[in-house]
Amino acid sequence: MLKIFTPFLYKIPLHILFWGLVWLFFYLFFSTGSNNPQFLFWFTSILSAISIITSYVFAYNLIPNYLLTKKYWSFLLYTSYAIIFTLFGVLATVVFGFVFFFNLEFQNMPALTKSSSVILVCVFLIIVLASGYKILSHNYKSIEEKKTLENKFLQTQLQLKEQELKFLKMQIHPHFLFNTLNTLYGFALKKSDTAPDMILKLSNLLDYILYQVDKPSVLLKNEIQHIEDYISLEKRRFQESLEVNFIKNLHDDTIQIPPMLLLPFVENAFKHGTQINDVLHININLKTTEDFLSFHIKNTFKENTNNKKGIGLENIQKRLEMLYNQQSKLSISSENDLFIVDLKIPLKNG
Repeated sequence: MLKIFTPFLYKIPLHILFWGLVWLFFYLFFSTGSNNPQFLFWFTSILSAISIITSYVFAYNLIPNYLLTKKYWSFLLYTSYAIIFTLFGVLATVVFGFVFFFNLEFQNMPALTKSSSVILVCVFLIIVLASGYKILSHNYKSIEEKKTLENKFLQTQLQLKEQELKFLKMQIHPHFLFNTLNTLYGFALKKSDTAPDMILKLSNLLDYILYQVDKPSVLLKNEIQHIEDYISLEKRRFQESLEVNFIKNLHDDTIQIPPMLLLPFVENAFKHGTQINDVLHININLKTTEDFLSFHIKNTFKENTNNKKGIGLENIQKRLEMLYNQQSKLSISSENDLFIVDLKIPLKNG
């Protein structure tokens, strides 16, 4: 029982104000044709008490426990009991005034106070208003709870998405680092004079893949710079057996993209590309417009050499799906001894 009336306890002042207005309404309405203030006081107080009891039975018991839980037959049964109680209370109130204030002289009673139908309409009107408010309040609360649950669900989904993105980045880091260190190892064996410059470029790359990659976005020109550093390292390794063309057409230097978005494609071209006529050919074309970034890369490739795309492309596909949903377009194909990647993503930053 205490649980049922707990919400009411927090709104006592409002309830007192409401029932005070109801009492005043009854008093003014039934005072028509009456000059007996003592009778009006008790008559109005009894009707208000009946209205309060029945309204709270509906608002805090029948509606939440039966109507809203779809126990319709039980709700109808207990509603009929409440109606009988109200009818009996109204009739008892009329008899009370008839006996104690008008000495059994029915004709002396004010017209409105001896009309049971008028009294019932007034009482049921108050009950309906109180019950309707309870239903509307419940619906509003349900909508708010639904919104809260939806927000929590979306927040959880976002956290899971961020965790998965971090996991994908963690997979890309060692994969890319392993390939780059192998390149430097080859030069160390040759004791190349260019090793200091290579170490500097590798240091920049390591800073990028280990620290900058944790940022939500980086400048596109920074990603391009690291692509060029990577190409420079690979040129030292391949020497005359490599031909790379990197064409850039940017409309704005402030464009931002997620870090390590394009670099894995370039790395994949070197790692899994195939030399044809003793030369590995790689062509890269990067173009931006106001709305999109287009990235096209193709490298020589022999399908019968058991080459694989590797973990880099697989993870970058998952990242694209999570970052851009259905707004990005990635096409990977091979034809005429060429492995071709076409990427198109929307630009959110200008």
